[in-house]
Amino acid sequence: MTRAHHEPRTWFITGASRGLGRAFTEAALAAGDRVVAVSRDVTPLADLAADGRLVAFDLDVSDRAAVERGVERAFAAFGRIDIVVNNAGGVVLGMIEEITEEQARAHLDTNFFGALWVSQAVVPRLREQGSGHILQVSSMGSAGGFAATGLYGAGKAALDSMSEALAMEVERFGIKVTILQPGGYETGLFTAGLTMTEQNPAYAPLRTWLNDMWSESEDADPALAASAVLDIVNLPEPPKRVILGDAAYDMVQQLVQARTAELAKWEHLARRAG
Repeated sequence: MTRAHHEPRTWFITGASRGLGRAFTEAALAAGDRVVAVSRDVTPLADLAADGRLVAFDLDVSDRAAVERGVERAFAAFGRIDIVVNNAGGVVLGMIEEITEEQARAHLDTNFFGALWVSQAVVPRLREQGSGHILQVSSMGSAGGFAATGLYGAGKAALDSMSEALAMEVERFGIKVTILQPGGYETGLFTAGLTMTEQNPAYAPLRTWLNDMWSESEDADPALAASAVLDIVNLPEPPKRVILGDAAYDMVQQLVQARTAELAKWEHLARRAG
């Protein structure tokens, strides 16, 4: 079952209060659609005027039971959900050696398990209505591990793998899945959404090098990503994976090329192993 493009669609967006989530919410409303926007604190969305097309409530996606109740509330609000955006997340910044168990579990509870719980909660309802599009906000960082963002990249890589499996499992029910891999955007992810480890002095030279490199980067306007996402959800056959950002695309492409070259270099060892 499909819906004509001119009919209002209903979005369910997690992490909607700031950054990319806020931009997605604003873009969907501007397109005439309806939005159920959730976040741990939806107070920042109070300034959005949507003529009854916006329902916002607090939701911690790391709480599986709360997610189930939140999805039920979302479906009750507008009778259906057409687009699900798993955007809630944060960053742990620090070396692998420095990350505490508490930090690791709390981070993955939101960045990976939160998206898993939402996906599990919405799929039965999307299957029943015979349509739906799930967008998983991953990161260009999932393409490979990088110093100081190792756990963040690991969580996003797990999200990518889970989402690829999900896409295969639900496509016969008319449900689409797209993995979004954004680069750097002005989102507050590295401020409001940041957890820092206790720094080990042994890594001071590496931190200096990383800080010098990151200081040269420029973050883009989240509205640019939101515009691309609107294009994606309007496609009858959307991509299963797409990178968001000019510099991000070049960096991921270079990483893929380097990895392909590394595989080729050691092909003889791989084939000797049977």
